[in-house]
Amino acid sequence: MAVKPDSAGVRFPPPLIYLGALLFGLAAERFVALRSFGIDWRLLFATGALLFVAGAAMMLAAAGLFRRLGTNAPPSRPTTKSATTGPYRWTRNPMYLAMAVIYAGLAIGFDGPVAFALLPMVLIVIQTQVIAREERYLETKFGEEYRSYKARVRRRF
Repeated sequence: MAVKPDSAGVRFPPPLIYLGALLFGLAAERFVALRSFGIDWRLLFATGALLFVAGAAMMLAAAGLFRRLGTNAPPSRPTTKSATTGPYRWTRNPMYLAMAVIYAGLAIGFDGPVAFALLPMVLIVIQTQVIAREERYLETKFGEEYRSYKARVRRRF
């Protein structure tokens, strides 16, 4: 992924971090003893579907806001406006939270305890390699406006 000079400097697309870990976890289950949550598949499917839909709705709301603002969503591209409305009123990172909820939904729906167990590691990578870079970039670019937003809205992630 080409990183623009005026960007957060994130070099690997965050959706691929989530997807890569999910696929790795699902594949790894062939080689470990814990291959199932041990819960009826209908409950797993329903829970997974509910989480997937909730995450997708949050993602669509956040991406739609970026589109309406006319700013870029990928952290490798320049941010032209700071998003503080819509889902950004409750969390500073609704897209990453949405991806985590979608990931959890898929791991549960596919009865993947190993994949589910990898989610905390994915969240650490997203926090240290993506969110931390984005927040430094946004503070530099938007200054006091962004610091004030950070003081009002928690990360919730």
